[in-house]
Amino acid sequence: MNEPGIKRWRAEVASDDVFALGEGPLWDAPRRRVLWVDILAGTVHGGLLTGDRVERTESHTVDRYAGAVVCSAAGDLLVAGEHALWVVTASGEIRPGPAILPPGSERRLNDGACDPDGRFLVGSLALGGATGGEVLVRVEPGGDVTVLDDDLALSNGLAWSPDGGTLYSIDTVPGIVWARPYGDAPGSRRELFRVGDGGSPDGMCVDTEGTLWIACWGAGQVRRYTDSGELIGVVDVDAPHTSSAAFVGPLLDRLVITTADGTLFVADVGVIGLPPTPWAGP
Repeated sequence: MNEPGIKRWRAEVASDDVFALGEGPLWDAPRRRVLWVDILAGTVHGGLLTGDRVERTESHTVDRYAGAVVCSAAGDLLVAGEHALWVVTASGEIRPGPAILPPGSERRLNDGACDPDGRFLVGSLALGGATGGEVLVRVEPGGDVTVLDDDLALSNGLAWSPDGGTLYSIDTVPGIVWARPYGDAPGSRRELFRVGDGGSPDGMCVDTEGTLWIACWGAGQVRRYTDSGELIGVVDVDAPHTSSAAFVGPLLDRLVITTADGTLFVADVGVIGLPPTPWAGP
């Protein structure tokens, strides 16, 4: 993939800690910490960004799996567990939240993120292989669940355009990045583009220029695409299974990358990321 016009960067190892399946990095600006999950350990981690290093300072094990984490303005964490949501209060107390998937089903919750109004969106995957019936749902302020999609193979990364008017979502197995008008009543989705050239699209984030940064599982890369699907940049990572990426730091100018190979990475890519919206739920 050494095509003219494609800019390249290299990520560097950012932590000595090893995680079973790192995912879902997030910048919590009020507390100046990086958050992420270790899916297979059912654990949420927090750490401080110091130079090019992320030093882990806290961990909370919530469930058999932990698919995603978001944070409220007050510092409470909302975590996607195996089938249900969990709240980790700012004081460290763990409380059960609403169930999203039927208990006992061979499925689990996967990637999630807050929309521009602070509502939590989260998707699912099948533990025994793709079913074609996985969901993407939105948890409303009162705890009700609105289904956005129910025909996915493996629901994954979520992000919004800088104006909040477009929701981007990934279905990993077919490699599709979907786009839909977004608001209280989200519009119909359309296929924006498919990720090719090896690797499967996983987690993603968006920068202030409106371009998408997509972790490509199996390729050892985070790729930068325009909102029309043109590949314009590649971050090379010395781990094949890149799982997600997020802009972190006081200026949102450092790209932290999680992997299933046990290591966190950081890269400087010369752009600024969008700040995550705090979770608005109780």
